[in-house]
Amino acid sequence: MEEIVAADIGGTHARFSIARVNKGRVGSLDAPMILNVADHDTLESAWNHFRENLGRPLPNRAALAVAAPVQSEVLTMANNPWVIVKAGLAERLNVANTLLLNDFEAVAHAVAHLDHEHQPHLCGPDHPLPDNGTILAIGPGTGLGTASIIRNGSETLVRGAEGGHIGFSPCDDFEDRLLDRMRAIYGRVSAERVISGPAIIHICGLVADDMGEMNRNLDDKQLWTLALEGHDQVAMQGMVRFCRMLGSFAGDMALAHGATGVVIAGGLGKRLMSVLPRSDFFHRFIEKGRFETLMRKIPVRMIHYPEPGLFGAASALATQIARE
Repeated sequence: MEEIVAADIGGTHARFSIARVNKGRVGSLDAPMILNVADHDTLESAWNHFRENLGRPLPNRAALAVAAPVQSEVLTMANNPWVIVKAGLAERLNVANTLLLNDFEAVAHAVAHLDHEHQPHLCGPDHPLPDNGTILAIGPGTGLGTASIIRNGSETLVRGAEGGHIGFSPCDDFEDRLLDRMRAIYGRVSAERVISGPAIIHICGLVADDMGEMNRNLDDKQLWTLALEGHDQVAMQGMVRFCRMLGSFAGDMALAHGATGVVIAGGLGKRLMSVLPRSDFFHRFIEKGRFETLMRKIPVRMIHYPEPGLFGAASALATQIARE
């Protein structure tokens, strides 16, 4: 059993943990240290805070899942001010080597390695994710992540993507007007602008106008709390709208990739675990005209695991170590 460091660097939080891996699998994952990104100027600052509080030397290998495309030499995070320079990163973190992967690519590794019991049914056929074909992981949180798990029997290939940055596609009059409102603010409107945690502010603003209510001067966290607790009609209707748009996006992505399975993850996906099965998500997911019959055959599941990003980052490095 070899110890490694796993890190999950998102838009709001940076999570660090020690994992033990063996033969391409994660044997155990320690409870994470969760730091606010806003409290640290750089990744190295947060890393040193973790290292100094660990109470023992760090393992020599680290897997870091980051909320950014990882192909460039300099990584600019989408919803986080940190900039990560690949050159010399291992030396600055005081480890022998590092594996960098997109944060949602890490979630896809978690999907590929987690047991069926950690992937509860959402909609569509209630059977395990298939052993062959393309499985999509989609996760709303601070942003909107996407990744693919391509299975061919015993072989599994994981690929991160930036599907959340495709253009938003409205499906009804409300969404047309929401797009117009957001286009006036942002110009181009990506799916992530509308289907992510912060988007609830814009959604609820339009809902309030339609209901003749006062606009809530609340941040996204407050609005989501009101919606999930059922304490505010505007916030609750905003959540209804959000679930519909997430369903449409997930169905579009599944159709575009020829998916044989879909998994909803992400921090907000986790909070909506009890809401999505009762929402219009499934109706919007399958509402694809001539392809509705095909869409009904796709199993859609969720992730029920405390830290899928950390588990997935550790799984990716465990796989790499096993191949060496």
